[in-house]
Formats: sequence, C-alpha cells, structure tokens
Amino acid sequence: MNWHCYLLRCADETLYCGITNDLEKRLAAHNAGTASKCTRVRLPVELVFAEPCADRSAASKREMKIKSLKREDKLALIQSNLK
Repeated sequence: MNWHCYLLRCADETLYCGITNDLEKRLAAHNAGTASKCTRVRLPVELVFAEPCADRSAASKREMKIKSLKREDKLALIQSNLK
C-alpha cells in the first residue's frame, strides 16, 4: 500500500492534515462530507499538498509533525511542493 500524508485547503481557507492509502478516494470522501467532521462544514476542499510515506506509521508521524507546524510554515510547505 502507498501511504500519503496530505493537506487540504478548505473553502474557509483553513488547512486540514490527514493520512490515507488512496488519495483520490479520500479527497472524494472529504468533498462528499463523509470523511471528517472538520471538513464536512468547510466544503469544498482542495488537495494542496501530498507526500508519499513508507507505511502507515511513517504517515502518522509525518501528520503529527505537520499538525504541530504554525500556519505560515504549512503554507511554506505547500509553496515548496509547487516548485
């Protein structure tokens, strides 16, 4: 399985971080309002960052690291991924 840590930008400009082993399916679930209580009220969402991880454990560790970042650092991470 290919695990990913990802960031979504919600309609209200908040950022949501999560992990998945199927990015397309998870993004569809978020936009359908069935993936997370947090994103359910902030639709639509768009994928702005995704990083492959070796396994679920690595993805979870990366998620916790990203969640601990300040918003400005998360935005810089997104920008660095666009280059």
